[in-house]
Amino acid sequence: MDIVDKTVVVTGGATGIGRALVLAFASAGARGIAVADLDEAGAQSVAAEAVSIAPACRAFGCRTDVADAQAVQALADEATRRFGQVDVFCSNAGIILRKGLEATADEWQRIWEINVMAHVHAAKAVLPQMLARGDGYFVNTVSAAGLLSQIGSAPYAVTKHAAIGFAEWLEITYGDRGIKVSCICPQGVQTRMLFGDDGQRKGFLQQGSVTPEHVATVTLEGMRDERFLILPHPEVLEYYRRKGEDYDRWLKGMRRLHDKVMREFGGMDR
Repeated sequence: MDIVDKTVVVTGGATGIGRALVLAFASAGARGIAVADLDEAGAQSVAAEAVSIAPACRAFGCRTDVADAQAVQALADEATRRFGQVDVFCSNAGIILRKGLEATADEWQRIWEINVMAHVHAAKAVLPQMLARGDGYFVNTVSAAGLLSQIGSAPYAVTKHAAIGFAEWLEITYGDRGIKVSCICPQGVQTRMLFGDDGQRKGFLQQGSVTPEHVATVTLEGMRDERFLILPHPEVLEYYRRKGEDYDRWLKGMRRLHDKVMREFGGMDR
């Protein structure tokens, strides 16, 4: 897909990967961008930034809780009202919960709603119009954790695996009807999720981490090729192949990595 003259929705667009995607789409020639985030002021600021670098692009920012199906539908409806249609839906918002078995049922439910159900809500919101046109694109920000795992965070590892599973299902079910699906699966990205709000968190994924702008550039390249897996860290594909070739050996290696992280950082990637 060529993003020129396309309309895009980006959730989690106020910061990090979401912001970088918005600005990259604007620079590449998108004609309309809806920037959604819990931080309404931040979303509006990024929308204004997009227009400032690409005056021909129409953009607006709004508050959206992606865990709320009605809110996601309202977002899609507003973008459709303003732009005529939604060509690309970037379901980018996500959270991490740095816990294992101590996570409560409510915490599991919250991360499930944001990391998995938000993708489902997005599909329900715009798939009908895309199918009617025979064309549309879902770009879901997932994580290398969806292909591999996440040291020290059971909820993150599980929900990201589920997000990959849903994206696969979308592609299998609707790929022959003009619907394209991509999953962005980076390792460490230089955002608040990696470094913490105060920038003080230390973790093994910081080595080799990439900027949100790099992720956005690779995403546009992946969309042009309509690749299902978009890998800002290309080495993830080799890790994934090793996992499939010898699962037991891969698990043994991951246990060694787990022990190393526990020794060096006193817990998970923090």
